[in-house]
Amino acid sequence: MSVSPPPYPYERLDDLRRRAAGHDGGAIDCSIGTPVDPPPPAVLAELARGADVRGYPSSAGSAVFREACAAWMGRRFGVDLEADQLAACVGTKEFVASLAGYLALGRPERDTVLFPSISYPTYAMGALLAGLRAVPVPRREDGRTDLDAIDPRDRDRALVLWANSPSNPTGSLDDLEALASWGREHDVVVASDECYADYTWMDRPRSILEHGLEGVVAVHSISKRSNLAGLRAGFYAGDSAVVGPLRSWRQHAGLMVAGPVQAAAAAAYGDDEHVERQRERYRARLVALHRALDDAGVAAAMPEGAFYLWARREGDDGWSLAEWLAEVAGLVVSPGELYGTDGAAYVRVAVVQPDERIELAARRLRGAPRGKT
Repeated sequence: MSVSPPPYPYERLDDLRRRAAGHDGGAIDCSIGTPVDPPPPAVLAELARGADVRGYPSSAGSAVFREACAAWMGRRFGVDLEADQLAACVGTKEFVASLAGYLALGRPERDTVLFPSISYPTYAMGALLAGLRAVPVPRREDGRTDLDAIDPRDRDRALVLWANSPSNPTGSLDDLEALASWGREHDVVVASDECYADYTWMDRPRSILEHGLEGVVAVHSISKRSNLAGLRAGFYAGDSAVVGPLRSWRQHAGLMVAGPVQAAAAAAYGDDEHVERQRERYRARLVALHRALDDAGVAAAMPEGAFYLWARREGDDGWSLAEWLAEVAGLVVSPGELYGTDGAAYVRVAVVQPDERIELAARRLRGAPRGKT
């Protein structure tokens, strides 16, 4: 091939892992937001039952799966959805990476993907994979998307605007109503990645669909909500004029969530108690590492949502701070530059280690020398 893909972001952290591994007790890897806590037993039982394992599963999702997802949207957000307004996806990362390409089939005159300037790298990668322009949108000081900063020339070429609230990596909440209104005014689909909505700390969980379905699509996943990232299951919901064509294109592409996985995901969306227990785990871990980092001279405000600390230290960029944390605390974190050049001064700390490992990291940090070494 004449075109080589860029390095996968987290493969660039191998040196940090080597530095951290020298500590007694080894490295504490908080670089990737992969869940480590147990999923609900009832979900595993449903998975083991092997429902619908013989036949091809429905690409759009079984009736049971879609009904469970729709019922959860009603309980959590007060949003009523019909069957044709919701469909399954094979984990939300593949949906994020492929959405722009499918949308472009219906609007070839639009060639631009707008996304937050500090964000999950796959929003920009989706544009690259589709041969489209990826244009970052700056954040305001309060962490919200600065819609006024969008160049009118980019606005008029925009196919989709991505939102992520709570944000990965910053943990900030966005103004979903303003984003939906902007998209309708300028005839741009707004895609709202809401996979961290259950872990909203400074407000109740919110969805862009609370502000109407016209021109918007929300994306949800069981990966973070239910500690089931390995199952690769989620759903997208919203405007039937957007969901319907997407569902058809994706069926042609053979994108299907395995039948037993759909049954297990339906069970997960039918149970809210396990999420409340997980919320308390993440809240306690955030508090513990927030305090320990502060004691070590690293500024890491408690987030508005998600399970990440967005941290910085005066005089450091993200890579040098990540190296220091690996050396003094055996803590592996992600330099903020992985999430866009606007994040270069920061690191992202994912509190996805078991409680005892988080406490070990906190003890090491409390014993670390303040200031640069």
